[in-house]
Amino acid sequence: MSEPDRTFVRRLAAESNARGDATGWFDVLYRHADGDLSAIPWADQVANEHLVQWLETKPRAELGRRALVVGCGLGDDAEHLAAIGLDVTAFDISPEAVAWCRRRFPASRVSYQQADLLAPPVEFTLALPAEVTGAFDFIFEAYTLQSLPVALRQKAMTQLAGFVAPGGTLLVVARGRDDAEPLEQMPWPLSREELAPFTAAGLEIVSFEDYFDSEASPVRRFRVTFRRPA
Repeated sequence: MSEPDRTFVRRLAAESNARGDATGWFDVLYRHADGDLSAIPWADQVANEHLVQWLETKPRAELGRRALVVGCGLGDDAEHLAAIGLDVTAFDISPEAVAWCRRRFPASRVSYQQADLLAPPVEFTLALPAEVTGAFDFIFEAYTLQSLPVALRQKAMTQLAGFVAPGGTLLVVARGRDDAEPLEQMPWPLSREELAPFTAAGLEIVSFEDYFDSEASPVRRFRVTFRRPA
């Protein structure tokens, strides 16, 4: 992605935040792209490599049956999970992103839904039974939390943890930083301390991977596996 594109995305986010709408810029960006995949920074058109690598180390049986993809974007991660046999629900706050997923994958088995992670559970409009809390055996979240202002992250993490079924797994992938390292520009990396709401909500850390990726200019990543006790 070119620097002018990054500047545009950051301006959209800053303007949206200034209006008190921390997530409204996502739909603005998808609509502005008007079908141009290159205009979406995270639209690699393949599943997240950190998810794919992680899945290669896990027996399929460990993942359970029902999966949820948080902030699904254009659907590649959801489609990958469906391809290995999971029943996948994927949601994004952007109606345009959801519509784009359905256009890209018209024969998909994935249930693509528009929903807001920050909304109270009673307003979480997934096409699921009323007892949605704790419904998913495997949940994948990548790069959504780091796009939220710090003040909103605890609420988002608490909401997200509530969707993990007993014995279920949550995999989080994000840019990483040290706890004392200052925040600079969006996307804002997460610190290990900031992930505490997940454990406060009853999840246990199974593994915490802190590494640099293989990009031309390596980026520090956290890949964290949580599990809810059975």
